[in-house]
Amino acid sequence: MDQSQARNCFAALSQETRLGIVRLLVKAGEAGVAAGAIAEEVGVSASNVSFHLKELERAGLIQQRRAARSIIYAADYAALRDLIGFLTEDCCAGRPEICAPQFAASCKPAAKPTAQRKRVHA
Repeated sequence: MDQSQARNCFAALSQETRLGIVRLLVKAGEAGVAAGAIAEEVGVSASNVSFHLKELERAGLIQQRRAARSIIYAADYAALRDLIGFLTEDCCAGRPEICAPQFAASCKPAAKPTAQRKRVHA
């Protein structure tokens, strides 16, 4: 990832709703979340969430796919890894083991989806 791409990613993530959407999608895993459920979860209208999803897609941080009548969004883990890699490529003056404990601590087991989170509607 080059500096220009990283800047675009950070610009997209600098808005509170978009940051919340990315965090939601990261937690959801590869299964992703339907657009309507995203709007519900982050507390915005469908048209508002659509705007934010387009910005995140433009930055390359999320992907979409169609499932029947729904559009499912998922985090683009490769792009997120590239962004983290951009930030840490010169980590700790050539001593990456200093950063390793933090990265290991941030990976938590996936939580089971709650009954109230709907994943298959738009």
